[in-house]
Amino acid sequence: MKKLMLGNEAFARGLYEAGCKVVSSYPGTPSTEITEAVAKYDEVYAEWAPNEKVAMEVALGASIGGARSFCGMKHVGLNVAADPLYTAGYTGVTAGMVIAVADDPGMHSSQNEQDSRHHAIASKTMMIEPSDSRECKEFAKAAFELSEKFDVPVIVRLSTRVSHSQSAVELCEREERENIPYEKNIQKYVMMPGNAIRRHPVVEARMKAIADYAETSPLNKVEMNDTKIGVITSGISYQYAKEALGDKASYLKLGIVNPMPIQIIKDFAAKCEKVYVIEELDDVIETHCKKNGVNVIGKELFSLMGEISQTIVAEKILGEKNEYITFEDNVPVRPPVMCPGCPHRGLFYCLHKLGVMVSGDIGCYTLGATAPLCAMDSTICMGASISGLHGFNKARGAEAEKKSVAVIGDSTFMHSGMTGLVNVAYNSTNSTVIILDNSITGMTGHQQNPTTGKNLKGDPAYAVDLEMLCHSLGIKSVRVVDPYHMAETEAVIKEELAKEEPSVIISRRPCALLKYVKHNPPLKVNKDKCVGCKQCLKIGCPAISIHDGKCVIDHTQCVGCGICKEMCKLGAICD
Repeated sequence: MKKLMLGNEAFARGLYEAGCKVVSSYPGTPSTEITEAVAKYDEVYAEWAPNEKVAMEVALGASIGGARSFCGMKHVGLNVAADPLYTAGYTGVTAGMVIAVADDPGMHSSQNEQDSRHHAIASKTMMIEPSDSRECKEFAKAAFELSEKFDVPVIVRLSTRVSHSQSAVELCEREERENIPYEKNIQKYVMMPGNAIRRHPVVEARMKAIADYAETSPLNKVEMNDTKIGVITSGISYQYAKEALGDKASYLKLGIVNPMPIQIIKDFAAKCEKVYVIEELDDVIETHCKKNGVNVIGKELFSLMGEISQTIVAEKILGEKNEYITFEDNVPVRPPVMCPGCPHRGLFYCLHKLGVMVSGDIGCYTLGATAPLCAMDSTICMGASISGLHGFNKARGAEAEKKSVAVIGDSTFMHSGMTGLVNVAYNSTNSTVIILDNSITGMTGHQQNPTTGKNLKGDPAYAVDLEMLCHSLGIKSVRVVDPYHMAETEAVIKEELAKEEPSVIISRRPCALLKYVKHNPPLKVNKDKCVGCKQCLKIGCPAISIHDGKCVIDHTQCVGCGICKEMCKLGAICD
């Protein structure tokens, strides 16, 4: 049977069919759906880990224990997991270990456009790259075979378009596999210097063997058509090239992108008059070709930034431009905003009103940086808000401590915020940290985390008590506020900023989009009392607008949170 599947869903199916037993991941767009989909198969143990480093260590531990394992993450998550990855390149595996990393060209949901192929090269691990949903399933299965064949973790590089596009996938039966018997092997798995130095020659020999295998691997495919144009490519760029050029070009599609073959590239290039390399982001394939004496055209035509498309390929190689119709009217932009009833809105309004420096973090609450709130000064990476605030206050002194805060979500705090808070307590700055506890991992689509009391499958699980945790990390002053009550929230922030000690404020209110959250009836506007002062617009709620000089509340969006009602001093907004 064939089924139309997302690339991520198809990849999960491949894990299932390959007999994978243990899955540990941290949600990150565009990789999240892999783990959500594989969790539906009861034969596979699947979990959300607190962060990507933990997830990869769980997967490696399961591999050492003899079970096929998997961990998934987005490209910036691989940075977090780099420490175990680079050492796993030395230890190798027992049972197959597969890592999916989803890159995000175009930064649809990310803070940078890094190219994960560099991690594969630096960690001396194998990387393969599918180009559609069918290949996602097949490459997931092949990755386990290759991992065990070459004693190496295998990274599968996905991208936003491959992960979130759909194509037909043939469903097969699961291959049940017994665990490989465990045998103690200190020389292989205990990476103290004396053992690690002996593993390095093994790693180099292994990479040479994989490169030799890549010369004849079925994952690398040659398609000969018109030889005036030759294209060397991989992943989604192959689909763009095929659609734009069709039979006007021949193709070398690299399924193995680290280590890459040499002879097959030379043989292909020798048959073509002009050879182009089409790849998104960095010039990894192009550099490999040129280093091995193959003359190719690459980044002098194609950008190092953003996504490639069929239109770009046709224009750059064939000189063909698509005709299109322009729309002359000036259409207002619609930037992303926090949802109606978002619990973070009231808190950010208070911070904006107080004029404090806000060290921000990664999450849907990063939208607090947008107009009209503009209540965030920096956002770097997961967990950086607390560490960054500590550094900011160390640099600027006591006065800064009374005019600056860090904000971080509950899931992000568990991911990598705890160590920053320990640093605040241990190395002593009077920093005020605000944990935005919305009872879920909101940005990636409502995944559970260690504070919610449920695991990946929705079963009851131990829930970390944030108040007790913060106390145990060395913070004596821990306060809890409801951000819907802005006057109270503002008062508590002022009190904690004034204290001569580090403090934590937990801003607690469930995400307005959670199914179990019961909303109040929509608020109304008394037109006779409204004077059109636009004070209510300062919170940036998409349910509020001004028509004919009066406030209007969209009853289809309003959830009756009451923030605008508290702001309206004339009493024009009512229940």
